[in-house]
Amino acid sequence: MIPGIFIAGTGTDVGKTVITAGVLRFLRRHGAAGSTAAKSPAMVMKPVQTGCEVDADGRMRAPDIDFVLRAAGVDVDAETLEHLAPYRFAPACSPHLAARMAGQRIEMEKILASARWLAERYERLVVEGAGGVLAPLNESQIMLSVAGEMRMPVLLVGHSGLGTINHVLLSLGAIRRRGCEVLGVILNDVQPVQARDAYIHDDNVCAVRSFGKVAVTRIPYLSAAPGAPLEMNRLDAALEQCEFLGEYRR
Repeated sequence: MIPGIFIAGTGTDVGKTVITAGVLRFLRRHGAAGSTAAKSPAMVMKPVQTGCEVDADGRMRAPDIDFVLRAAGVDVDAETLEHLAPYRFAPACSPHLAARMAGQRIEMEKILASARWLAERYERLVVEGAGGVLAPLNESQIMLSVAGEMRMPVLLVGHSGLGTINHVLLSLGAIRRRGCEVLGVILNDVQPVQARDAYIHDDNVCAVRSFGKVAVTRIPYLSAAPGAPLEMNRLDAALEQCEFLGEYRR
């Protein structure tokens, strides 16, 4: 078992990375029960990052990891950085396809080895999946396989608008059939909500809570205009009110 939280998504572009940054900030604020001076409170991990770019030094950068580290105000050394994203691919597509295009196969043991290395140094990991919960890693394993192998509770992230009820309930069913614990659901306003559509977003929270038998928190739209800092303080405030994160408070 790897102590931490697995951030899963109902699909792409639902705000998983922003929520990952917020949860990491939350855990680092609150520390972990029984934490010791030998370990830092929490660290991020993204086992598979697609859509990477090569920087000026010839290194394959993991943009989601870079974003989360900046948002949490965390610096790491080069060795740690490699373990935060053990698989990195340039094509912006499903992990199994990106790996195939790179002439590789994603191996669970490599992912777990990096997770164990990090767990020796950090009290908890915030592990962000790639794509949706059923996104393939290879010919026999999916993104949920990572959460299952790590035995982590799953925090499911989806968008808050029209269509999300179906996506969330299907994803919850898949998570539970795999025997993974569902920590809760976060519905993101991934874009500004028009007044005429507000009733849909409001009711989606109630519907997911009722039909999914799960705790739900909605995160308001966070402005991230070019050159402007993300409103992490608003995210912090929203996560502090999440009932399902209560057990992680010091």
